[in-house]
Amino acid sequence: MVKPVKIGGKDVESKKGGAGAGAPATVARTREFQMNKAYGQHLLKNPLIIDAIVEKAQLKSTDTVLEIGPGTGNLTMKLLESCKKVIAVEVDPRMAAELHKRVSTTPYASHLQIILGDFLKADLPYFDVCVANVPYQISSPLTFKLLAHRPVFRSAVLMFQLEFAARLAARPGDSLYCRLSVNTQLLGKVTKLMNVGKNNFLPPPKVESAVVRIQPFNPPPPINFVEWDGLVKLCFSRKNKTIAAIFKTNSVIEMLYQNYKTVCSLKGIADIGTEEDMKAKVVAILETNKFNDQRSSKLDINEFLRLLNCFHENDLHFK
Repeated sequence: MVKPVKIGGKDVESKKGGAGAGAPATVARTREFQMNKAYGQHLLKNPLIIDAIVEKAQLKSTDTVLEIGPGTGNLTMKLLESCKKVIAVEVDPRMAAELHKRVSTTPYASHLQIILGDFLKADLPYFDVCVANVPYQISSPLTFKLLAHRPVFRSAVLMFQLEFAARLAARPGDSLYCRLSVNTQLLGKVTKLMNVGKNNFLPPPKVESAVVRIQPFNPPPPINFVEWDGLVKLCFSRKNKTIAAIFKTNSVIEMLYQNYKTVCSLKGIADIGTEEDMKAKVVAILETNKFNDQRSSKLDINEFLRLLNCFHENDLHFK
């Protein structure tokens, strides 16, 4: 657990019913606490929203909960009431010290572990559920670090910028359906839970927010994610073009040809043809499997998986 850091000025106060023994504080006032813009700090202050997030996390009394960016602990205090342990990852020493001070005089002091450091660089311990008001500038890498965590956790209830949340949950044909949507939904079920207005934060952010639930698939799909992402990135480079128009470009044919040369070399195959032969091969694959006139913006996860498999059957890879 981090050691308290002395914070200049007055202590951060809490609303009525503060952090006394047996009566954990609800929402802390932070007028004297300078937010660090570099960390994207916007403290969730509305106790009704906090209660709703905890309720939607569906916590068990035996759960270990991971919280990312706890700030001064408004959400942390409610989580501690509902689970066995909270592991809070906080990059700002001032916030970590304030959280430590706030919890230390409550019955939950021994139920909190604080990891001081950058979440994206931290080694994460075991946890059952993740709950977080996410720093919006690291939304994407944070999401995929969580989804890559093993063992697989039960669920994550996360606050994101509204548009990012909408992209996570977008379905084929939606205007916001994109590479992020497909990659996330390959690895877990995404459900948008509620919108949260900017005035529920201190200081208010410039954007609206939303809460989503992500439930990782267990076991995870047996897919090489680097190669999968190579295919999806290519498809969404021009998502409203036909698949044929994307795959027949010279740069894509050259990439597939070079990867094909590597595979053939490993298999001891000498006659691999030319790049023109490769183009004809790609066209035949797309036509035979009825992808020629399809568009990435309309393909679902199963269709992307089928497309990848069609290329694999012909020793064509995307890494």
